This record gives sequence, structure tokens and C-alpha cells, in this order.
Amino acid sequence: QVQLVESGGGLVQAGGSLRLSCAASGIIFNIDAMGWYRQAPGKERELVAAITHGNTYYADSVKGQFTISVDIAKTTLYLEMNNLKPEDTAMYYCAVKTRGSGSADYWGQGTQVTVSS
Repeated sequence: QVQLVESGGGLVQAGGSLRLSCAASGIIFNIDAMGWYRQAPGKERELVAAITHGNTYYADSVKGQFTISVDIAKTTLYLEMNNLKPEDTAMYYCAVKTRGSGSADYWGQGTQVTVSS
């Protein structure tokens, strides 16, 4: 059974940094992409960063601020977040999409990031 478990969220002051981790357990075949989404209260969930076959994608709102990376040996996905702003406050989820799938197949339970001004 596949499980994605996020950690690393918390309360931080504006300008601070956090590193989110997403540890995967179980066997996932044919991974096509891994990514981080976020959802703020009253807003739709948005993809903020993804990594696929060595290429990375960032939403315009986080370019130069967030860095996504993966440690294959540890089967862990990371999101380094710097210079955090109050508008980065959201629940952050990691997700994995497999080849041929039109959307993410596996989701974590989320980790809350709160940035105070």
C-alpha cells in the first residue's frame, strides 16, 4: 500500500524558511511526476512545484523562492521554501502521478504552513 507522509510545516514569520518533506512508502510503479500542491482557505488547490524526469516546474508565484528536489534513495520529496510571505499560508500536499494517468494518483495528508506578518 502506497503512503505519502508530509512533514516540516509549521508557523514561521515572514521572511523565514521551511523545508517540507514527503516520505513515500510502498512501491509506486511508473512514476511520471511528483509535486507539491497547496490550498489556502477559500481558494482552489494549486500546483506550486513539480519534478518530472529531471525537469522542474514552478508556479510563477513561487519562482526563485521555492525549490523542489527528490532523494531517490530515501524515496523522499522535498520543498525548500525561502523568504516566506503571508500569502504562502496554506495546507501543502505532496502528490505522485504515474505514467498514463491524467492526474495525481497518490496524495499525502497535508502539512500546514502558516506565515505570520
